[in-house]
Amino acid sequence: MCGIVGYVGPKTAGTFLIDGLRRLEYRGYDSSGIAVLGDDGVALHRAVGRIDNLVSVIGSQSPSGSLGIGHTRWATHGPPTEGNAHPHRGGNGEVVLVHNGVIENFQPLREELVAKGYAFQSSTDSEVIAHLIADALATSPRDSEDAEQRYVDAVQQTANRLRGTYGLAVLFADCPEMLIAARFGSPLVVGVGRGEHFIASDASPLAGHTDRIVYLADHQLAILRPGSLTVLHRDNGKISPDVQMLETETEQVSLDGYDHYMLKEIYEQPDAIRNAMRGRLDDQNATALFGGLNLTPQQLRSVDRIILTGCGTSWHSALVGEYLLEEFARIPVEVEYASELRYRNPPIEPGTLVFGITQSGETADTLAALVETKRKGHRTLAINNVVGSSIAQAADGGVYLHAGPEIGVASTKAYTSQCCTLAMLALYFGRLRHLSYEAGKSYIENLRRLPAAVEQALSCDALVRGIAEKYQSVNTFLYLGRQYNFPTALEGALKLKEISYIHAEGYPAAEMKHGPIALVDQHTPSVFIVPRGTTYEKVLANMEEVKARGGPIIAIACQADPAIDSLADDVVHVPAIPEFLQPIVSVIPLQLLAYHVALMRGCDVDKPRNLAKSVTVE
Repeated sequence: MCGIVGYVGPKTAGTFLIDGLRRLEYRGYDSSGIAVLGDDGVALHRAVGRIDNLVSVIGSQSPSGSLGIGHTRWATHGPPTEGNAHPHRGGNGEVVLVHNGVIENFQPLREELVAKGYAFQSSTDSEVIAHLIADALATSPRDSEDAEQRYVDAVQQTANRLRGTYGLAVLFADCPEMLIAARFGSPLVVGVGRGEHFIASDASPLAGHTDRIVYLADHQLAILRPGSLTVLHRDNGKISPDVQMLETETEQVSLDGYDHYMLKEIYEQPDAIRNAMRGRLDDQNATALFGGLNLTPQQLRSVDRIILTGCGTSWHSALVGEYLLEEFARIPVEVEYASELRYRNPPIEPGTLVFGITQSGETADTLAALVETKRKGHRTLAINNVVGSSIAQAADGGVYLHAGPEIGVASTKAYTSQCCTLAMLALYFGRLRHLSYEAGKSYIENLRRLPAAVEQALSCDALVRGIAEKYQSVNTFLYLGRQYNFPTALEGALKLKEISYIHAEGYPAAEMKHGPIALVDQHTPSVFIVPRGTTYEKVLANMEEVKARGGPIIAIACQADPAIDSLADDVVHVPAIPEFLQPIVSVIPLQLLAYHVALMRGCDVDKPRNLAKSVTVE
């Protein structure tokens, strides 16, 4: 949610700021703005709606100046208005900042500042921070030998008073060559250039501008000047920044010829799965390899229980992981909504391993759940897609997906990569326990078939487009599957809801007659995920029940299945693959169905209303 960019160096700041904000659109936003410090002071432009609106406000002439900050806002405190858009000014305009996060104690701070005579122009919690910094500056001595230290101290003093989460980028009207960034609970990445420095909420705006980055950690403050970067820690003072290489290429964050990022990412799934498996399949020992778990085989063998926690799509992949780990590793698994786990106080026995699953590594609820269970002494691991993310830093270890940047708000390749990674973890834990060498070899062979199977499944695109045209105007969909494909039903329904705004529900197929069957009529299509497996005949019986009541049926089935063809109104055939890997293949036509229905309904596929890619606030 929200996005921050900043630049200090010899170039025109406005060009980078606008380009960077466009690359952050996927995070979700309802307004945007930039502030550029030039010879005539700070030029501040804000607009409600898309970044194109901001560009129109700016006009043909980008503001001059080589230092600036920009922001895309996703409303929390206050509605989406130009006055609530960032950047915000503090004091008499001497402080200008952008802020991601939520300040929980903003109301008493605001009342304190109003009593001192500060006038507020917005209803946001962020403006409080700007005035607090200005107030700290007003009370600090001006005769310091290091004039810039006043600004650093003012930001640090303000940060110490804030309760909640923040990612800040701050400029000062009389300090033309310095930006200050600070974070607690809201991600910030510093780009290290040659004679220039950048700041952003994630690495995507930095691709093509620099290949060196620093992920700021909580309670760190960065001072960016054209020729230098200084990082301070609240408790430890000046520290040496950990400069890492940026692996993201410019083409990875571009459309690369596709109409939408979602479609591009659907088609990237074969490669994403290959990348998830690369170097992780050990033929000699018939197992998987993970270098980042930071636990010995002896420690992992002593795990008695696993908790998988996540939100949204990641929660669905966790359900797939529950089936996998219990079947092949024989370990009891519990799947928890992270938003619930963080506030519950469940009994967690010694020997429990907690996995947080998240694409971004910044999901606030998942991070909080992981931190809380770690505080209680339990081992925590992360499955995420972003190196240096908050969850990657907070967990004891983990597994990176290596799926590449996912820009579309509706997750596609991250989901299948998560399922693939969980399948490899099930193999790994299984081989530590009872799974035989021959069974492990067969498991690996089936994993290696996955990318080709997904490629084959993608050939259904034209067929699915025709089905979407047929059903684009309906008001409700039912998605039904059993065992491994119950999570597939949930995920298919979520995709349709997210981007087409059609009501859709996913259920275990057998639960249909316990309530949802009341929804079945000639205007409500039921999508059955019914590849061959242990419950194949049972799901056929559920299909018969829908057909008997006049409900249209869309079936996702194995190739050459005449029994399905006779029952369903529309059939999408996917490659036959072992049951435990079917979710990764069967979800492909469901992703395409959601995509095409949304397009036909005129929806913004990559930026659906009210949604953000990375939910970094509670």
